Formats: sequence, structure tokens, C-alpha cells
Amino acid sequence: MPQKRQGAPEMAEGGGDEKAGGSMLPVFISYASQDAAVANSIVENLEQHGLRCWLAPRDVKPGALYADAIVAAINEAKALVLVLSGSAVTSSHVSREVERAASKRKPMIAFRIDAAALSRALEYFLGESQWIDARALGMPAAFAKLAEAVGQGLGQTVAADPLASAKPLKRTGGRAKLIVGASVVIGVGLAVALGIHFWSQSHKAAQPSAAVAITDKSIAVLPFVDMSEKHDQEYFSDGLSEELIDMLTKVPELRVPARTSSFYFKGKQATIAGIAKALGVAHILEGSVRKSGNTLRVTAQLIRVDNGYHIWSETYDRKLEDIFKVQDEIASAVVTALKVHLLPMQQATAQAELRTQNLEAYSLYLQGRQSFNQGDLAGYQRAVTAFRAATALDPGYAAAYAALALAQFWLTDTTGTDSDTIDVPGWDSALADAEKAIALAPGLAEGYAARGFVRAVYRFDFAGGQVDLDKAVALSPRDADVLHRSAVLLAIFGKLPAAIAREEQALALDPLSAEICMRLGFFLVADQQLPRARPLYERALAIAPDSVRARYNLGELELLEHQPERALATFRQTRAEDFSLSGQAKAEYSLGHNDVSERILKQLIAKKAYYFAACVYAWRGEKDKAFQWAERAVKTRDPGITWLKIAIDFRSLRGDPSYKALLREMNLPE
Repeated sequence: MPQKRQGAPEMAEGGGDEKAGGSMLPVFISYASQDAAVANSIVENLEQHGLRCWLAPRDVKPGALYADAIVAAINEAKALVLVLSGSAVTSSHVSREVERAASKRKPMIAFRIDAAALSRALEYFLGESQWIDARALGMPAAFAKLAEAVGQGLGQTVAADPLASAKPLKRTGGRAKLIVGASVVIGVGLAVALGIHFWSQSHKAAQPSAAVAITDKSIAVLPFVDMSEKHDQEYFSDGLSEELIDMLTKVPELRVPARTSSFYFKGKQATIAGIAKALGVAHILEGSVRKSGNTLRVTAQLIRVDNGYHIWSETYDRKLEDIFKVQDEIASAVVTALKVHLLPMQQATAQAELRTQNLEAYSLYLQGRQSFNQGDLAGYQRAVTAFRAATALDPGYAAAYAALALAQFWLTDTTGTDSDTIDVPGWDSALADAEKAIALAPGLAEGYAARGFVRAVYRFDFAGGQVDLDKAVALSPRDADVLHRSAVLLAIFGKLPAAIAREEQALALDPLSAEICMRLGFFLVADQQLPRARPLYERALAIAPDSVRARYNLGELELLEHQPERALATFRQTRAEDFSLSGQAKAEYSLGHNDVSERILKQLIAKKAYYFAACVYAWRGEKDKAFQWAERAVKTRDPGITWLKIAIDFRSLRGDPSYKALLREMNLPE
């Protein structure tokens, strides 16, 4: 949190902050005396954005009656900002200020800093107010979001990037550190999803979970900056960062946010304090890479966030072939500085199974990872090409085979197939690549995770998939991707409490993963915990606005909430045609537009979208046709049919003998 301004007094209960001069009406700040530091920081940040405030006792004129000054300030204020906490809830002064503002029809924004329950009076007066949850956003993003909300209310424009505009933490011994081109904290869209709602609609249903306690043994690895002359080595600098994340994740005592969350911050500017707050870590590792021909310069520094001090820093000037030694040295320096222990067995595993002695193969592997992380057709195509080239140069490169397996699977799934058989060459190839990874490196978790996933989704070998994923979790229990895939298989089995618990573990390690947010929401809907799901879908869409599955799942949730018109609009915004048509067919039926629903359904059938056709028929209650098309989905190994046990469309059909026969055919327990 930003420190108080020099000379700012400790404040008694009561509001506002006014800068001398200017004609703009002030914003009244209401708070309990125990929350004076937060109130002072709010004022400081709002005034930095040119937003005039009124704050007691600062702005009570000498000789004026305190109560009269408060009443006059509220009357003149354009809006009221309430620092909402347990102390504020029990404060009679705060209650009177809020009641006065409500009686004068002043817009109110509640800045919530803890989970205290509201009094009936506050719940009544704040019934239509806007609120910002600092626990979900973290203070820097919450301050900036507040400035944006107040500015909009006053007709002013403020900075759009919450943490780029938030006041950085001060520290002794130098300027607050600002990372340029290497990091960012949550943007406005994500801030909205994480922390700003309308109270009357969501304060009971969408309370965010308590923030993860920050331990000293925690670190986020930010994307290293490409400082090469042509800036054409980004894949290499990104790859180095990812490798370090992978290595540090294997340290049992160390909490390390996953790649998705750390790389979400790439390319923007933010304070280190803001980044650490968003990720719940005590330390940040950042650096840069300069690569020219066969020479390499890597600079790395470890920063403790609460005081801004550099615990350790080093510059390595090496030949390219020493890159793995540099990675080892950086990881070793970090674990030594944080007083944790890297087991010798884990060091050997990383060296023997993840690495190659062929630098060209390694370079291709890094390029493949960068392309795969794009998550689209072009990215999967480039990834498959790069990973195949890497394995051709080094046939013993286990990590490249594991990565190739997943890239090939998603390439095949994304491009689709017109085949009505299960022998799809791309998926067969993916399974073979995963088998190769395990044969080459039996201790490599990525190999088992890839094979388990492909086995289950493609071959319907769920028992074999569970064995593989259990092995992967045992080998890498704090790998968010491994935990996520394990959660997916648990859900496929219908073990929803276990799936939810494991996906929550994954989300704690990778809090900005749109995929994990979306899947956790999906599992909660299947478990009929609808109020918990919406914030997760909205969060996923704030992180990845083009997420097809998150938007489609949100539409399904709206259907369950009996909002078919809203669901129809959501489905129409879903970019993938099969998903969009399926959702529209269901929504039109729910609206009573049976003819329109039927026309859309025929389009799905013409596209051989068998699973989606089955879902529409099931939603419409036409069980015979639903089972007919579900059977075709099973025969063709349509990946969607693997959700049969938890899909909302099939809830009403689960007691039917045909449903149980389908489960037996798919090797799923009844």
C-alpha cells in the first residue's frame, strides 16, 4: 500500500479530502479511525489523478464545529467513498455519514478491505452502490480502479491501466523499482472481473476467497527481457524464464506461480509491489538476455518486495553452450538466498530428462513452446513443426516429445476431422509421442501428463489415463498444468468434489489462467454451485476475452438461471461456430422458438458436430435422438462426449437405461 504523505495526520472517523483551489466538487471519504492509513492512501491516489477529496480532520477548518463540517462536506460532495471494513460496520459516525449521503442521493462507492458482514443499516443504504473489493484485486489495482470509477462519475478521464497508474510503494535507499517491458499487473478488464461489482447483485453470491497468505518462501519469475540488438530472441528469453519457473517449481518448500500468471504481465509497466501483490509472493526474480551468435549475457536479480531491496544479482557472460549451467546457477542462487533446499535427485532429473546437448534442438524447443502458448491454430501448427524438428535433431529429447504430443493433439482437435472412425492419424501420433517421452524419461511428469490426457480424451482409456495422471501428480505435485489435467479426469469420472478441490489447487498456483478459471466454473456448475461459477467465468473472459469455452459456459449458466435472452446474446458472441450454434439452438428453444432451434440444429448435424447435436436434443427433452447422436459421438471419439457424466444437458436423462449403456461403452463407471 502506498505510504502516507509527509505531514498527513492520523485521522478520526469521518470523511473527505479537499485540495485547495479548483472548482470541482470534492469526493467525501468516509472511514473508521482504525482504517486511517487506508483512507489516507486512497486520498493520496485520488488526488494524484486530479480528483479532489474532502478528508476529516484534515479539511475541517480551524474553529469550525466538527459535525457541522462533516454535514456541509457531504452536502457539497459529488460522491462518497466508503472504506468498508469491520471497524466501519460498527462505527456510528460512518453509519451517519452513509445515511446522510444516501438521503442526499449522493453516488457511493464502497472500497471493501475485509470480509466483515454488513449491518442491516449499511446493507440498506448501500443497496445500489458500486463496490471495489481490494482483497481480490490487491491494493494497487484497487486504488487505481477506484480512481477510474470516481473519475467516470465526475466526468473525468483517468489512467486506464490500474497498476501502471497506481502510486508505487516507497522504500528507503532508492527509487521505487519500475519494470519496463517485462511485467504488468491486471488490466482494467480483469480488474472488473476480479473486484468490482454492483453490490445489490453480487455481494452475497460472489464473495472472493480470502487472499493466499504470503510466505517468505515464495517467488514469481517474470519474463526476462530480450535485450538483443535486433530484439529477435524473445523466444529464447521467454524460454529461459519458463525453464527457471519449471526448475523452481520442483523445490518442495517454495511457492512459485505458474507460467500463465507470470507471463500475463508481459509487455506492460507496473511496480514490483503491485505484481507481487497480485501473485501473492514475497520475492520477484527478473532479468534480461542478450544473445548474439554464440555469445550470451544473462542478467538476473532477486528482489524482496516489502522493502525493495536486491537480495542477489548477477551477470553471466558465457558461450551459448553454457546456457544450462547458467540456469542451474541462477536457480541455485535463488534457493540459497531464500533458504530452501533443492534435492540432488531433482537437479539430476532436470538435467537428464528435460535437456538436450544439441543447442539447435533446444532453440527449436523454445520456439515451439512460445508458439504453443499462443493457443490458436497457427500457433499449434508452428509448435508441431518446431517440436518435430527438435526431436529429429535429438531423438532422445524427452521434453520435446512430451510437448509435441500435446501440440499434435490440439492441432488435430482444432482443425477437426471428417472421419467417422476413431483412427485419427493426428491423435494416434500424439499418443505415440507421449509414449516416446515416457520411454526416454520415466521420471518426467510432463510425459505422463500428456499420455494420460490423450489416453482419456481420445482413446477413452480412462483407467489408464488416471494411472498416468496420478503418476504425474506424484512426480510434480505443484505443477499447475499437471494438477489441472488431473482435475479434468476426476470430473470426467463424476468425482466433482475431488475435481473442484484439485482445480482450486491449480488455480492457487496459476491465478491468472483463463483455462483453469473456466474449468473450475464448469465443475461448480455441474455440482450445482451456480453462484460461485459466474465470477470465475467473468474472470476467465477478462483474462482472455476470446475464450470460446468460457463464453459458451457462461451462456449455459445463464440458461440455468432462466435468462434465455441473455444466454442467446452470449452464445451469439461465441466465436467457434459449433459452440455458438449449439448454444443458440438451446436458447431459442427455451424462448419458445422451436422452428429456429430446429434450423440451427440441422446446421450442426450437417457439420458432423455429433456431441453438440446430442446436447441440443437432450436440452429439448428428445431423449431418443439425444442418445442416437451421443452414440455417434462415442463411435467417432468426439472429445466433448467425455463430459457425459457432468454435462448439464444430460441431467434429466441420467436415469435412462440408454444413458447407463453409453457409460459402459465409454468405460466410465455408472
